[in-house]
Formats: sequence, C-alpha cells, structure tokens
Amino acid sequence: MITLERLSKRFGERRAVDDVSAVIEPGRVTGFLGPNGAGKSTTMRMIMGFDRPSSGSALIGGTAYADLRAPLRTVGALLDAKAAHPGRSARNHLRALAATNRIPRSRVDEVIGMAGLESVADKRVGGFSLGMGQRLGIAAAMLGDPGVLILDEPVNGLDPEGVRWVREFTRALAAEGRTIFLSSHLMSEMSQTADHLIVLGKGRVLADAPIDQLLGASGDAVRVRSPRVGVLATAVTGPDVSIANLGNDTVEIRGLRAEVIGEAAAAAGIPLYELATVTASLEQAYLDLTQDALEYRTGGAR
Repeated sequence: MITLERLSKRFGERRAVDDVSAVIEPGRVTGFLGPNGAGKSTTMRMIMGFDRPSSGSALIGGTAYADLRAPLRTVGALLDAKAAHPGRSARNHLRALAATNRIPRSRVDEVIGMAGLESVADKRVGGFSLGMGQRLGIAAAMLGDPGVLILDEPVNGLDPEGVRWVREFTRALAAEGRTIFLSSHLMSEMSQTADHLIVLGKGRVLADAPIDQLLGASGDAVRVRSPRVGVLATAVTGPDVSIANLGNDTVEIRGLRAEVIGEAAAAAGIPLYELATVTASLEQAYLDLTQDALEYRTGGAR
C-alpha cells in the first residue's frame, strides 16, 4: 500500500504538487492521469525518495522509502527507461542490481524471461530502442519480486504486443494482491488496464475513484443528425441538457435519453437521419475533469 498524506512540492514559487492525499491500495491497478505539468512524475519521485517533499509524506507500507530495510524487495519502480549504463549489457545491469541487493543470480534469468529480453540480454543497453529500454526497466523493477510496483509511462515506445504484455502483466500482478501504480497518456489503454484512477490537475487531486464511477459521471451522449438540427436543439433545451455542435448537421446531446430526443423530434415534425447513443469514454471523462487544469493549450487549426 502507498499512502500520500497532504503531499506538496515547491520549485521556487511554483507548487508542482499541492496538498495531495490518496491511498493506492493492493489488489488493483491504480492509474495516474493528468495533463503535462500536472505533477504526476514529481509525485512518483517523492514516493521513491528522489525528491524531498516540501510538506506532507509519502509512505510505502507505512514506511518512507529511505527507511526501507530491503527497498528493491519491497517496491520496484520504472521512472526512467534510460536509467542504465549504456556500456553494460542488460544481463550485467541486472546482475549488478541483484548483487547490491542480495538477490540470487537465478532471479536475473527469471526477469529476463519475464520481460521477453532473452534475445538481447547480452547486448549493450546503449543500443536499445525505447521499447527495449522499457522492458529492461520493468525487469529491473521486478528483480526483488516486490509487493509494490510504480511505473511511469511504461508503454512508451512499445509495439502493440508490448503494450498488451504490460496490460496483462500488471493486471496479473494486481490479482496476486500487489499494489500497482502506473501513469499513462494512452486513455484507451488505461481504460483496459486500471481498476481505479487518480487524476491530477495543476498539482491537485481532481478525482480519486473507481474507473466505472468516473465513466458514469461523464454520462452517455446522443448523437443526432438532422437537416433541422438547430430547431431540434431549441426543442430539447433544458437546465441539465448540454448540446455540442459537431458540424455537418450533427449535434451531440447530453442529459437526455435517445427516446426522449426522438419523441421531441417527432412531435415537432423534425426528420432525423441519425439518432445514436454514444457510450461515455475515459477520454471524454478525463477531458471533462481536466479542462480547467491545463498548463499548456494547443491552438486550433488555421
């Protein structure tokens, strides 16, 4: 279990992490989401003791990382896929980690096989692709067979097979009762991997809930296409109804069921070319949560 209690970090006048409290529980995959600059990586670095909190605490099983007697056996982390000497082979990198943590050499071969690195185990890390570096980082994180795993963007650079491997691997570890905490910008992948989500924006917690609850909060939408879409929008306008114009005589309506919209169109004599319920997506739920917490905004096409 990872416990964050009023965790904050300042860099000069900038508050990168702002009073974050959360519990990352065992037995599930907890996803960590947020826009660029939201404070995700800084939070993970404070958990691992690489950055000192300005205030608050980050504990692993009730203990700060620096005070763990056997840290690699307690928590494994992948925060930087390039954190290996480029002149060493993957096997020797793992052997060095094992030797300094009193881990048997046999475990090195186990994690090499686990991460699918057999064919490159004796090649220099400096020649690895980003995807191979990610696999080596995960192998290093698993070297001590820890109960807690922290992964920052573990699928960056991986091909589809590698992405699926990370998904199945982390879910299997969670099913064993381990604590899995991972970040990613791939919403479609996070929706298939995580059981629970913590969302940061400008250093603060915007949401801390099961993924199903967040999707339910976003709600389904109804896509409608009609040559009289403006008249239809007026007919269904209400205090809890939102209407987004998608162009090409199409709108997306939230707050009303498709049956209600269809009946309103029929009563007004409005022809409908399309009436379809669009199931809420994690991407939409995430965008709804973070729309006011973006550090960087992209201008529209010109």
